[in-house]
Amino acid sequence: MLRLAATAAKLGVTEPALEAALGGPMTEIRTARLLLRRARLEDAEPLHDVFGDTRAMRYWSTPPHAALEQTRRFVEEMVEAPEEISDDFVIELDGRPVGKAGCWRLPEVGYILHPDLWGRGLAREALEAVVERMFAVRGQHALTADVDPRNERSLTLLLRLGFHETHRAARTWRVGDEWCDSVYLRLDRS
Repeated sequence: MLRLAATAAKLGVTEPALEAALGGPMTEIRTARLLLRRARLEDAEPLHDVFGDTRAMRYWSTPPHAALEQTRRFVEEMVEAPEEISDDFVIELDGRPVGKAGCWRLPEVGYILHPDLWGRGLAREALEAVVERMFAVRGQHALTADVDPRNERSLTLLLRLGFHETHRAARTWRVGDEWCDSVYLRLDRS
């Protein structure tokens, strides 16, 4: 998990001041099994295994990527996203990109993981690190999430992390030919 807050406290400085002294915003988070790092253009091909998978994309805001070029554009947008409004990470397991987690647009949390890795606690591990960073380093007072109500696994994960439902809305996303609903959740910094 993050050690930045503890190090900053020991040194008697704020987390942003420590980051500045270290050369800018932290670009990697290490957990017990994962590396969360900034996107690189070469991530497009391995991430296409995720974004092209119908299981992974069932509750995503777009249909599965039919062509590698779609994933390439997505990764380019991650790389080029302004740090003032975005704090997003590629999830690596054993040196291979297997998903993404973070805030594409602060303060909204989003994540996706290759379905072959579901059920191992990896999404929780990644999100715990992301949440800690958003509060300790980015100074967010609250985080939000927008989840399709049919995505029970994602809702369960967010509730276990302390998010609570704020409201629901119908027909908020049109993905392909299908209208989807939303459950909105929030996690306040304690």
